Amino acid sequence: MKSKLLREITPLTQSDCFSLFTREKTAFDFPLHYHDEFELNFIQHAPGARRIIGDHIEEIEDLELVLVGPNLQHGWFTHKHNGGVIKEITIQFHRDLFDEKFLQRNQMSFIKNMFERSLRGILFSTETTRQIMPRLMHLPQKQGFDSVLELMSILHDLSASRNMRILSDATFRNLETFSYNSRRVEKVMHYLNNSFDKNISLHEAAKLAAMTDVAFSRFFKARIGKTFVDTLIEIRLGHASRMLIETTHTVNEIAYKCGFNNISNFNRIFKKKKDCTPKEFRLAYTTSGTRTFV
Repeated sequence: MKSKLLREITPLTQSDCFSLFTREKTAFDFPLHYHDEFELNFIQHAPGARRIIGDHIEEIEDLELVLVGPNLQHGWFTHKHNGGVIKEITIQFHRDLFDEKFLQRNQMSFIKNMFERSLRGILFSTETTRQIMPRLMHLPQKQGFDSVLELMSILHDLSASRNMRILSDATFRNLETFSYNSRRVEKVMHYLNNSFDKNISLHEAAKLAAMTDVAFSRFFKARIGKTFVDTLIEIRLGHASRMLIETTHTVNEIAYKCGFNNISNFNRIFKKKKDCTPKEFRLAYTTSGTRTFV
């Protein structure tokens, strides 16, 4: 039977704008989960703990601030944290708190772009986190409309900050939530995500876009920011990562189901991209208490 992640039902009602939790604890004990809402999570004094966002796994430092988009699996785990009081502030808000038409306004472009990136998880720089930290800590003291305005201001400042880092691979979640601002690219990406287990060539993709191979290669990299081959590899690894977590298939079976015809090549690429082997990746999820039946 396929295991499922915990779907968290947050205490937000349709009458609320957002919820804010501040707490101190000595360990992380909540399983890997997802929910419909955006989540902004601030953590202090937890070096050595492990963060999992989508298919991204990383030990955290003393201070961090992460924005997680709707329905993206995430969790923090004690891992190598050696004790001491952990400070955590979690803000959750509805995905429709900012109406789609409102986000189309010029003044909201930075926030709109940040929300799109958050579908893969965003880690903000330490410098940005230090600047925002006092405002997050003071936010519980604000009330009513003032607190809503302050949250909007915080989100705007975060959206315009430098050196934010996107965490999870693009294809770990539904590609259709992303916009490529190009029908040709969307058509090719849809084809790749539905045919990643087959032999795919740049020539076939170029035909779909009605372009020559050379022209398509340049066009694709300009739009996506990476080569066609690297994008295809990322798509295959994203699906492989999900299968490692959600199925009991062997690593060999997963490699072939995701379009890798050589197990050695799959292991090598996975290790290079994820900084761990497929078996280590699967084990990291298992030992973090992430396999939860719903």
